[in-house]
Amino acid sequence: MVRRSIRVRGDDAASVAALTRRFGRIRDDLGVPAAFPGPVVDAAAAAAATTGDGAGGGRVDLRDVPFATVDPVGSTDLDQAMALSRRDGGGWHVDYAIADVPAFLAPGGLVDAEARRRGQTLYAPDRRTPLHPEVLSEDAASLLPDVDRPAFVWRFDLAPDGAVEHLDLVRAVVRSRARLDYGQVQAAADAHPSSGAAPVSLPDDEVAALAVLLREIGTARQAQERARGGASLPLPEQDVVAQDGCYRVVLRPALPSEDWNAQLSLMTGMAAADLMLRAGIGLLRTLPAPEPHAVERYRRQVAALGVPWTRDEPYGEFLRRLDRDVPAHLAAMHEAGALFRGAGYTPFDGTEPPVRTHAAVAAPYAHVTAPLRRLVDRFGLLVSHAVASGGEVPGWVREALPALPEAMAASDRLAGELERRCVDVVEAAVLADRVGEVFDAVAVDVGKDGASGKVQLLDPAVLVRAQGPLTVGTALKMRLEAVDVEAGSVRVVPVG
Repeated sequence: MVRRSIRVRGDDAASVAALTRRFGRIRDDLGVPAAFPGPVVDAAAAAAATTGDGAGGGRVDLRDVPFATVDPVGSTDLDQAMALSRRDGGGWHVDYAIADVPAFLAPGGLVDAEARRRGQTLYAPDRRTPLHPEVLSEDAASLLPDVDRPAFVWRFDLAPDGAVEHLDLVRAVVRSRARLDYGQVQAAADAHPSSGAAPVSLPDDEVAALAVLLREIGTARQAQERARGGASLPLPEQDVVAQDGCYRVVLRPALPSEDWNAQLSLMTGMAAADLMLRAGIGLLRTLPAPEPHAVERYRRQVAALGVPWTRDEPYGEFLRRLDRDVPAHLAAMHEAGALFRGAGYTPFDGTEPPVRTHAAVAAPYAHVTAPLRRLVDRFGLLVSHAVASGGEVPGWVREALPALPEAMAASDRLAGELERRCVDVVEAAVLADRVGEVFDAVAVDVGKDGASGKVQLLDPAVLVRAQGPLTVGTALKMRLEAVDVEAGSVRVVPVG
């Protein structure tokens, strides 16, 4: 499921606090886990204190490799670090380190059991509910700078067109040199427009070095994605700004540097799926192609927003050409999440999996790059490493594979409902001071009787339920009759 990133900010502290209290009640209603039980915290702290981070235990010592992390501003749960360089004769070498969470979690222990119960880190506009206690996720297991950390390191040799020519996967000890954010990397890339610039080594000019090479590799991998028919959806962040008792939504598009970074994760997930399929054991992340009715509904929405989309253009190409600087295009990106529904996990052991492909990736794919925030990645990493090293998949991992899809499905359902309710509250809050106003809108989803459905308001770009009569694709004037922020409900009716 594609997640929306929503933040509440602003100078009106009382209004921010009012929404924050509502989000808290939603968490309580849904049974979102609260604080970790004391024994789980104690077990995590003991693991953090006793798990060695040196190069012993058969780990490869890669502390001299100039890794750096690239994440949102302020992030401390750092799953991934990268070290990039050019190869003699063309192409690139990528070392992609992933936090070695299994090094800290005893199979069947208290922290393992709690993680299986939670499934994933849950996000609301005001806070996140972590998968693991912070002593691990934001400290001992996180790839923070200037400290030794255990990691799975995916070592790629890429051809000049970005294709993977060689892969190795090792358990290592690493030491990140810098914690960078997307804005820093983007600014450095914009300041170094020539992709042929000489590489700069960390730590002398770590931002410039990473930006230039990440841009080169990311754009090459984007071309690979386009060639195989893949589609990516960098959803804009939504800032809900509270000011003078009112709320408004500001959409912030994803930076190109975020897309480049995402390509490394996609490449790694595809490599993991390939390892699993060749060995006949693993857990794939699968996604069916979007249903025709979902595509048609989305076509109506983008038409309502005034964004042209011809019938002969695949949806992946359409999403790629959306302009992040055009508000209507940003809204179209936001609504495209409906095309990416239906994702699940497919375990297999000794038999061919019934479903192999992730439609948006346009290739087999597995989750292995976010073990601090997602349960299945821990197991995917252990399977991948066992296969790559010629070893046996641990018995407890093999036994866990069949149960992981339902654990993740339950967690996904909770995450989806948390997001839906928070979005309903946010949209109601944004419209709360505009009761009685008339808005331009288009009907985009109508029930069989035509008496109810969903309409797309054009400004603000909000999708709301409405009573009819409604006809799909028809331009409307809708009056906002009532808003209940507490319930997250909006009532609009046609005018004329």
